[in-house]
Formats: sequence, C-alpha cells, structure tokens
Amino acid sequence: MNNSTVDDSHQELGLITIDPWLKPFERDIRERLSRYGYTRERILPRGGSLSDFANGAMYFGIHRTDDGWVYREWAPEADALYLFGEFNDWNREQYPLSCIDGEAWELHLPKHALRHGQRVLVSVVSHGQRRDRIPLFIGSVVRDEAANSFTGRVWSPDEPFAWKNDAKKRDPHEPLLIYEAHVGMATQEGGVGSYDHFTDEILPRVKKAGYNTLQLMAIQEHPYYASFGYQVTNFFAPSQWYGDPDGLKRLIDAAHGLGIAVLLDVVHSHASGNYAEGIAEFDGTEYQFFHSGGKGWHPAWGTRLFDYSRPGVVHFLLSNLKYWLNEYHFDGFRFDGVTSMLYWDHGLGMAFTEYKCYYNFNADLDAAAYLMLANELIHEVKPCAVSIAEDMSGMPGLCRPIADGGFGFDARLGMGLPDFWIKMVKSRDEDWDLRKLWHELTTRRPGEKVIGYSESHDQALVGDKTLVFHMADAAMYTGMSKLTEDPAIDRALSLLKCIRLLTLTLGGEGYLNFMGNEFAHPEWIDFPREGNGWSSHYARRQWNLADDPLLRYSDVAAFDRAMLDFAEERSVLTARDTQNLWIDQERKIIAYRKAGLVFILNTHPTQSNTDFYLPVQKPGRWRPCFSTDEPRFGGRGRVDMSFTYQAIADDPRGAGFFVYAPNRCGFVLERIGE
Repeated sequence: MNNSTVDDSHQELGLITIDPWLKPFERDIRERLSRYGYTRERILPRGGSLSDFANGAMYFGIHRTDDGWVYREWAPEADALYLFGEFNDWNREQYPLSCIDGEAWELHLPKHALRHGQRVLVSVVSHGQRRDRIPLFIGSVVRDEAANSFTGRVWSPDEPFAWKNDAKKRDPHEPLLIYEAHVGMATQEGGVGSYDHFTDEILPRVKKAGYNTLQLMAIQEHPYYASFGYQVTNFFAPSQWYGDPDGLKRLIDAAHGLGIAVLLDVVHSHASGNYAEGIAEFDGTEYQFFHSGGKGWHPAWGTRLFDYSRPGVVHFLLSNLKYWLNEYHFDGFRFDGVTSMLYWDHGLGMAFTEYKCYYNFNADLDAAAYLMLANELIHEVKPCAVSIAEDMSGMPGLCRPIADGGFGFDARLGMGLPDFWIKMVKSRDEDWDLRKLWHELTTRRPGEKVIGYSESHDQALVGDKTLVFHMADAAMYTGMSKLTEDPAIDRALSLLKCIRLLTLTLGGEGYLNFMGNEFAHPEWIDFPREGNGWSSHYARRQWNLADDPLLRYSDVAAFDRAMLDFAEERSVLTARDTQNLWIDQERKIIAYRKAGLVFILNTHPTQSNTDFYLPVQKPGRWRPCFSTDEPRFGGRGRVDMSFTYQAIADDPRGAGFFVYAPNRCGFVLERIGE
C-alpha cells in the first residue's frame, strides 16, 4: 500500500464517512496516517514490499549453507560477539563474529562444526561487560531442569518438515468460531502437556465441539510457565515446555487436516525483562529494543516496552510475524495487549468514555504505525490470514482498512461483554437490566467486526470465577449428577445457556470459547507457583467430566455444539437484519429478529408467560426450531418443538401471536409458510 493512498487531505476519510462523530479528530487521524507513511518510507526508502523487508529470520540466526553454516546477529552497540556451545566445549573465545555493517555481525563455520540439536549461546561484550546470551533469532530453546537455565538449540533437521495439509485453506468468508487453548494445561493429569498430546487427544475434541479455529496461547518461548505465555523471552522459538518445534508443526498440520485454522496469540506489546534468557539489553544498551528509563517498563506488568520508532525494532517484529506465518503455517494472529501499545499511559485507569480519550497527547503514533504495518504485512504474506485485536479501549477504526484511516485489523475482541455478564450474574435475576443487555451486546463501532464471547481465559484465572462458578459455586461439587436435582445447578445451567445464545447471536460476527468452558468446566486456573506448592492441580482440564453421560457437563457440551451448528446452518453470524422486537423489563423477556428468525428469551427466575404477544411482523406460520430447554441439553422440554403458531396480518399490534415463554429459557422460531 502506497502512502499516497491514505494521505490525500482533500478527500474525506472513509472512517469519518461511516462515523461522523470522528470529524473533530480528523487532524489526529491524518497525523496517525502520516506517521504510518513516514515509517513505511523510512524502512522502505527505495520502495518494495513489506514482505521483502521482513526477512530478518531468513538472514539472522543460524542457517545451513551450501558449504557449511552461517550465524548472523543484530547487535548495533556491541563491541564483540562469540558463538560457543556443545560444538566447541563451551569455549567462549574460539569463534568470534565479524561486524559487517556497523549493526550486523557474521560468522561462517564449516559443515562439520555444527550439528542439528546442539546447544549454543553467544557471548556478547559491550561497554566492558560480557554476558552469555541466547541468540536473538534462535528457533529453539532447551531448558536444563536441574539448573533451571536455558540455552539456544540449533534447529536445522537434515530433512525439512513435510507438510501434508497445505492445500486446505480457510474460507475467509466463514465466521470465526474460535477455541482458545493452552497446550500445557490441556491434560487430564497434572503436569505440562505436549504438542503431540494436544494433537492426538485435544484436536479431535475441538473438531467434535464444532469450532473451526484454534487460538493457541503461550507458544512464544517463556521461561516462567505461570506467566501464561505473556512474558516472552525468545520471539522466534516455539515454547520448549511442550516439546520441539516439529511437534508444533505436527499440531498445526493435523488441525489443517481437520479443517481447523490456527491462530497464534502473539505478544508484541511487551517482553520479559530477563537478561539471561531474553532480548533485554542484548547489545549492552537499554534502548536496542525498548524505551530507556521508566518509559521502558510497564507499570502494572513489570515487563519491557518496545520503542516502535526504531527501524530495527520494526524489522525484528515484522520479521517475527512473517516467520510464524511461513515457518509454522499459522493462519493469523490474536494481538495481545493492543491497548497497552496504543497509549502512553497504557490505558491504565482510563474509562474511554469520550472520543478525545483516543487522541491528543496520549496516543503513541509509532505504536499505531507499527500495528498498521503489521496488518499490511500479514495480509500481503497470506491474504486469507486473520488478525484480531485485543483492545479494551474501543479505539475507533481499529478494524477498518488503512486507506480509510483505520488500522487494518480484521476483527476485535468484544472485551466488554465478559465484564458485563459477570456483573449481571452477580446481581439478582430480578434486577437484570434487559435494555442495558441489548445495548451492550449490539453497540459497536460501525463497519468493524467483533468476536463475541461471554468468557475467556481471563475469567477463569485464580482470584476470579467462570460464569457457571459464579452462579453455582459449591453446588458444582455436589449437584452435577443427572440423578439428583439441585436448584442452584438448574439456575446456573439454564442461565448459562441463555447467556451463550444471546452472546453468539448478538455479540458479534464471530465467537470465542476458552478450552473447557464449552462443557462448563468447574474451578479456576492456577499455574504451578510457590504460592500453591508448585501444584498443577488447577492447571489442567478435567475432560472426564464431559465424557461422563451421568453428569450434566455432557448436556452443556451438547448444547454448545448444537448452538454452533444452528448458527452456522442458519448463517446467524453473517446476518445483517438484527432488529429489537420487544423488551419487557418487568417480565424479563427480550425478543429480536436476526437471519430471518425470531429469538425470544425469558430470564425471569420463576415467571413463565403463557400470554406473551410476540410481534414477529411477518404473517404466516411459525414453529420453534431451537431451544435451550430441549431434553437433549438436559432441559425439561417446556417448548413444544412441533407446535405451529399463526401470525395474522391485521392484528392491531402488528403481525404476531401469543406464545408460551418458559422462565430461564431461550428459543428460536422460524417461518415455515403462509
């Protein structure tokens, strides 16, 4: 994309055309576009493509050549570098690199010098200090369990990985049904799961559950397992916690074989501050990758913050994206911590209630320019790839084309929805505000796609609770048998199904679920740490609960799958005809139209309505086609799925009919004829 495409001040920006409230901030938006154009020209002064620019992983790092090996490193302020490791008995002085252009260093070795799988480090001398470091572009890291230390590993198999399912591409028009997962905690037993275990045991579950996209967390290398993968040290190495790089490739290849796209939860918003394992002060300076001083530290996370104004940093991060797309065949990314990137105050304590909060002195234009370049690159390298932004601020235009003044993301996470649902289930059922519910689920930036979800991994972490646990609490331990009745469980599961139906059908153009939540996994996530005696008891998934036909978890799983199938068959997520038909605050009934269907939900704790007049606005015969209360989902079957309603055109209230709406139940009606 050429900068002239987006820098025509005489033409109205598309972003402002669809959202006129942005007109007072046109100067800010154009300034952002100008910074994008400036950065692009700075890294591509002679033109060319971003894909050709983002080849850092092909140039730097350790690579085989026709006559041996070459190792290149980016260390602008270093005085000397030495490669050492198993191949030379850990001799720090034997193999010095030569500086070739003032920033890059290079070493050529004969064929017999290195072997695939050998451990290596690089000794970096800078400003009179020597540190042993892991090479920046290393493709594999290994851990010495006894010493709890990490080294790089030469990863260059004699035979390249044989991909089997390359021909199976994601349909870009298919709505994303995302299964968010963590490989390590996907095991039934305690301990850390492997890529191969996930491939053999979990992928079939994802397919069976009806999800078409897998979002993998904690894949970039991180030494502290309990960080959930959000304190990255080695950006080009898949995490050693779960196996070797080929294990990850087998997982992705198998997913593609099942028709499942795979997204990487990529962390470019910050990095671990570790020196021994990470990239911090690699060349001896604080500013090689990060801002100097306090500006370079995240005040809440204790991690390092990238300086996106530096061309070397942009090159490193863009090369990282291309690497994961090409080397591991990922189908796109979920960008973590976008809010932290966009604002100098990282969005901490900011409510973002006015448009002016997004602009002026608080906007990091260099970070914005990087995100725009990142999205341009992603779609240049893989046109069908998906980029999703994790942004809680609601930045306008995040998912609009760059040419319109946007950032180029394909979709954003509906991050306000889980918080809204938590507040709702903490209140009395009688106090649920259905008008606010409608507003929260349907109000979003014009022309921007949203991935709706009622809960993700964030709501399952220790110190919080999942929705079902908020509602059922201790009854989860005693009342989930199908052989017993428990009012707390009945309430929790009935409302959970209603919440999911509302979220899927109103909350966005895609849908996300965290691993295990599809069957209402009990309890929370707590990774092994000193505070829990390094226990893995809560860092696992109890799949046996969903597999037991005598437990109600299987009913929830059956509902979740049927709901996804129903939405897919009826094209609910792609429909654009959403219309609010009725909200009855007192009786807790909400009715709406979408995809030519009529949805009606009654969240009242006790009151079932036999005399509710439903204005469907279209004469003809109507019949239920889906219900949260069906016996196959553990429901009581209070909605007669065979009953036909007749909507009369000349009713003064509009075409409609009286309908029986059971309490804590949602169902869908389809028109079947005149």
